[in-house]
Order: sequence, then structure tokens, then C-alpha cells
Amino acid sequence: MMDMKQLARIFGCLGLGALVLIFGCSTAKDSAKFAAKAAQGGLTEVQLGQLALKNGADPAVKEFGQRMVVDHSRANSELKTIAAQKNLQLPAEVSSDQKSMIDKLAKLSGADFDKEYMSDMVKDHEEDVADFKTQSQDGDTPEIKAFAGKTLPTLQSHLDMAREAARKVGAK
Repeated sequence: MMDMKQLARIFGCLGLGALVLIFGCSTAKDSAKFAAKAAQGGLTEVQLGQLALKNGADPAVKEFGQRMVVDHSRANSELKTIAAQKNLQLPAEVSSDQKSMIDKLAKLSGADFDKEYMSDMVKDHEEDVADFKTQSQDGDTPEIKAFAGKTLPTLQSHLDMAREAARKVGAK
């Protein structure tokens, strides 16, 4: 077993980046934190999908928005059921950052909305795919780990669809 001096020397050599990486990975495996983040993300996707149906111009954007409403509503419901069984509290509202994004997009319409929304959806789904993949492989609660694995192919499909729609509307 290492003493504190040895650990300090190791982390001194590895640097802060390694420390962040080590501890960052452990939180990605925390199923309760993952579930809370996934629930908030799902709520956001539904609200933004509804906004895309209202403010979007391109049919691909509207189709994507409809898919977000349907798929994320279903996933949110499933996650709520699992959380209730595991006595986990899930957020019932979006975060302040997510609310700001919704408010920003609500002020846009047509091509401006399409570009901004699809750009955000590509970035968001890239992060979601990575988080769900980590959770499906390394999560610490079997039921949430299984939920992540079951939901991952849908999110990968969303990412492909988002990239295609973003390309179509000229989003970054």
C-alpha cells in the first residue's frame, strides 16, 4: 500500500490533468448522477423538439423535432420507472443552462432557428452518446446500466439524423 508521500509524488508527476481524468471517469460511472443528467437532458429534448415543430422551417428539422418528442418522452417515462424502483430522485425540470438555451432558441424562427437548433443537437447528441456508452459499459447500477445500453442505439440514430439535418440546413 502506498503512503501519502508516494501518492503525492505520483500525482505530481502525472499532473492535474490525470487527476481530473481519473476522478472524471468515476463520476461518469455513477448511475444516480447519470440518471439525473439523462432525465434533465430528456426533458430538454422534448421541449426543444416541440419548439422545432413550431419554429422550424425545414422539413428535416421538423421531422427531427418530432422524433425528439416521441423518443425522449418514451425514454423519460422508462427512466422514471427505474428511478422509482431504485428510490432515486430525478429532476422534474430543466436546469438553468438548459432553460437559457430553450429561451434563446424560442426567439428564433425559420432558417435561423434551424441552423442554431441543429448545431446544438449535434453537439448535445455527441455528448449523450458518449455518456450513455460509458454508463452502459461501466455504470454501477445494473438497471440504469441496462437502460443506457438499450437507449444508446436510439441516441446514435438521433446523432446521425442530427448531422444529416444540420448538413442540409447549413448548420456548423
